Amino acid sequence: MRQFLKFGLVGASGFIVNLIVFTLLQRVDPDHAQAAHYYVLFGVAFLSGGVSNYWLNRVWTFRSTGHAVREGTQFLTVSFIAMLVGFLASAIAAPWFGHGHKTWFIANVAGIFVNFFVNKYWTFRHIDA
Repeated sequence: MRQFLKFGLVGASGFIVNLIVFTLLQRVDPDHAQAAHYYVLFGVAFLSGGVSNYWLNRVWTFRSTGHAVREGTQFLTVSFIAMLVGFLASAIAAPWFGHGHKTWFIANVAGIFVNFFVNKYWTFRHIDA
């Protein structure tokens, strides 16, 4: 439970990184409301948050001393899978909410449990909690 709470705090910080990147990208892209642009912006923002989450989870949540490149590759692979879950959630939510922050929020929430459980039991499985 403690790890899940730490993971949540780290996730909140990554969520903020993701939100800031998404918002900034929307401001510089005049066509951000188009579906194709939304998915590119969502992907870049989501993976930006994923990179910061990896580092914080490695050093604080799971206190890993494992191989950083291997764990980083696994963590970003999980982030990519969670991003695909987010794309699916976006596709479902967009007809009702458009391609803006509401859909972005729903898509990010959809990936939380995928991120935690797959990272806990695959990326950082060698860590005793």
